[in-house]
Amino acid sequence: MSNPIISPIVSIDEISKIFLTTVRTTLEATTKNEVTCSSTIQKTPKISMKPDLTSFVQFNGDYNGLVVMNFSADAAFEIYQSYMDAMGMPKEELASSVAAPEVSDTIGEITNQIMGCTVKEIEEKFNLNAVFGQPKALTLNSAITLVIDSDYRENRRLSFKIGNYSFRVEIAMEHTEFILS
Repeated sequence: MSNPIISPIVSIDEISKIFLTTVRTTLEATTKNEVTCSSTIQKTPKISMKPDLTSFVQFNGDYNGLVVMNFSADAAFEIYQSYMDAMGMPKEELASSVAAPEVSDTIGEITNQIMGCTVKEIEEKFNLNAVFGQPKALTLNSAITLVIDSDYRENRRLSFKIGNYSFRVEIAMEHTEFILS
């Protein structure tokens, strides 16, 4: 009897697929808007924080990496308004500009929810655990390319749309393979 061939799975690709699902389902649940995602995961040489609003968080444990979520001002504001509307916040009490701290706070909270769902999903699927810090969200006037003081050689970009507005999630991870036993 021959031994079955065990095919390794490149971890960042599997984690990217999980992010596609968790970003979409989390945003749809919290904003009550349809969110679509590209069926293509892009392999990129680096990740960047891009204008107008970005949120980022590092994770570590059985797998390590960094996630950056980049929003145009319109996409961030659409998400903020829809999120607050879904919670029953009166429109007259909403921030009037993407530069308002409430908008970046909301995007940071949504990033936290997405990370929680993603880490939970990875633990359920692969029995691997990671923790993540408090996401930071900030407004930017120009792009910042990240040079990470770690061995994060694998980079992916995921593209999404909410309403008419696009946003992206960029993931950097150490090169690891998941080998299912």
